[in-house]
Amino acid sequence: MKRNTLIRKWILTVFLLLMAAMMVFPVVFTLSNSFMTEKEISRHYPSENERHLDNNTGKDSFVHLKLIPEQFSFEQYKAFFDKKQSFIDKEQSNMKFYGNSVLMVFPIILGQLIVASLAAYVFGKLKFKGRDALFLVYMVTMLMPFQVTLVPNYLIADKLGLLNSFGAIIFPGIFGAFGVFMLRQFVMTIPYSYIEAAKIDGAGHFTIFMKIILPLIRPGLAALVVLLFADYWNMVEQPLIFLDDPSKFPLSLYLSQIIQETRGIGFAASILYMAPMLLIFGFAKKYLIKGIQLSGAKD
Repeated sequence: MKRNTLIRKWILTVFLLLMAAMMVFPVVFTLSNSFMTEKEISRHYPSENERHLDNNTGKDSFVHLKLIPEQFSFEQYKAFFDKKQSFIDKEQSNMKFYGNSVLMVFPIILGQLIVASLAAYVFGKLKFKGRDALFLVYMVTMLMPFQVTLVPNYLIADKLGLLNSFGAIIFPGIFGAFGVFMLRQFVMTIPYSYIEAAKIDGAGHFTIFMKIILPLIRPGLAALVVLLFADYWNMVEQPLIFLDDPSKFPLSLYLSQIIQETRGIGFAASILYMAPMLLIFGFAKKYLIKGIQLSGAKD
């Protein structure tokens, strides 16, 4: 019996290791190839035109996956920061699009943290008529596919004169329903006796929110930051629809053009694109896990 249990554990361990290796391989592959020279990249990963030419000459034109560079080089990273390698605006480097992503994502995260934490306190601890019905209606918006709200958001942005500006992306993102749902679950785990004791001492709602609610839902706020960053850092549809000026595109949208133009810089750009998400996840991993666990809390 113990032998069978041990065998099952080994099989499960090997299976999980294989799955983990499959998930990590694209990151390791991209990282290692980002330190290759442009000549080596072109030789191992020929374009469609280069493959066609090789087929005509009878030479091998297959892609050769390679993990170890023949010559370790920062050439691709230097090219990414070089203004001459910018594919849209030759006056500014590709880091402009990195900055565009930051200018869109961070206001969304900050705004949603404020709005979601306040709404979570209202829906989680304040008692008023129609609270649960209102919360249910609010949650319906979270269940709707993103594409359903694109047209209304576009029309509203057009009326407000926000089209082709970061505001057309930032303001809809601030009032997302997911953050309210997640933080409400944290607020509901706080004993109501804490709030009653504060009220007896003369504390108002603002004091209760700042002194009791916010400190106790800090893990939820950290988890929400990770999830929001992952969602909006990778956005494509919103900037593609709301922005007409290519120079305002975020790196998530601009990355595909970099890869089409030059595969070498594409590897370096992909690593720089992934780096913030990996760093944030590494520092806030425990909060993310706890946030997912508590998101299933009941009233």
